[in-house]
Amino acid sequence: MTPLAVLLLAVGTFGLRLSGPLLSDRIELGDRARQLLSASTTVLLCALVATSSLTADHAFAGWARPAGVLVGGALAARRAPFLAAVVAAAATTGALRWLGVD
Repeated sequence: MTPLAVLLLAVGTFGLRLSGPLLSDRIELGDRARQLLSASTTVLLCALVATSSLTADHAFAGWARPAGVLVGGALAARRAPFLAAVVAAAATTGALRWLGVD
């Protein structure tokens, strides 16, 4: 990626992040729009988790990685500390790979 492209992406990202606070008092969203924005954030995060945990190099990532994500997600849902969830997920993935489960 060229330095110009990186600079343009950085400026665009900064502009989008800055537009929220600047426009928050000028634009009023209805309750339905707020609910949809909140749901879209959750859907986007779930899609990111699914793609990154299930695929690697445009193919199925194997069973160890999704199992680790599942363990980490279960601990996070039970309100375990973040570090404990991450360590447990990594340990699960590592143990399964050590046992030969790809």
